[in-house]
Amino acid sequence: MKLNFKDKKALIRVDFNVPLDKEYKITDDTRIREAVPTIRHILDQGGSAILMSHLGRPLEKLNADGSINKQKFTLMHLVKHLRKKLKAKVHFADDCVGKQAVKKAAALKPGEVLLLENTRFHPEEEAGE
Repeated sequence: MKLNFKDKKALIRVDFNVPLDKEYKITDDTRIREAVPTIRHILDQGGSAILMSHLGRPLEKLNADGSINKQKFTLMHLVKHLRKKLKAKVHFADDCVGKQAVKKAAALKPGEVLLLENTRFHPEEEAGE
C-alpha cells in the first residue's frame, strides 16, 4: 500500500532507547539511524512527523526523594543528534501528552519533526494503558 503524506502529520512510535554516557551523549545511534529512512520518507513527501519513544526505565531508577530523574531520562538529549541525522527542523515537547504537545503538533509545518518527551515518565505507558 502506498501512502501519500503531503500535508499530513504522522505519529510514529520509534525505538530511541539509546545508550548515553555520563555527559548524556549518544554512544550508539543504531536505533536512530534505523528509523531515519521512514521519517525522511514522510518529510520528503511533504508531511511532518511526530515521534514518540521511551528512554530507559525512569520509574525504576527514581531520585532519592522519589521523583523521576528527568535530567537523566529526557529525550531532549537526542534533539541535536536528530537534527543532524534528519537534516530537518526538530522541535521538542516537554511531555508526550497534554496541551503543550497538542499545540506543538498542531503548529508543525511540512518537513518538520516533533519529538515528544519520554513516554515512560507516565506509569500508564508501562501498564499498557
